[in-house]
Amino acid sequence: MYNTFMLKHNAFAMIARIRDHVNKRIVHELEQHEVTGIVPSHGDVLMFLYREETLSIKMLAERVQRTQPTVTVLVNKLEKLGYVERSKSAEDSRVTMIRLTDKGKQLEPIFREVSNQINQIIYADLSEEQSEQLENLLSMIVRRL
Repeated sequence: MYNTFMLKHNAFAMIARIRDHVNKRIVHELEQHEVTGIVPSHGDVLMFLYREETLSIKMLAERVQRTQPTVTVLVNKLEKLGYVERSKSAEDSRVTMIRLTDKGKQLEPIFREVSNQINQIIYADLSEEQSEQLENLLSMIVRRL
């Protein structure tokens, strides 16, 4: 009974394994492009800055669904690496805005390429219907949590 349960009810373990593999692949692919110091958790921050160019720490935290202190740590590292810079908001000097530097903007095509490579691996042998079903099931799990 125990073994049957483990075999049939281990989605969280498989999701964790997939996440670990994807994270290792991201780091490896970035290193192949001579990008070091970036970890997968920086990717969400950068992707939202590619979309919106300038965001406050609070807005970034909402977008990436992490706490403000966590996002602050990520931004601090990206700033130290020269990919983002801070400035005070013109409307409210208490608000710190984050924007990409030229160096950060130069990473965008690399991030898109790495993202496309990983998507090709994940969706390689899936039909359009299976891909949609996979995303629907994963979205349903995320909403429940």
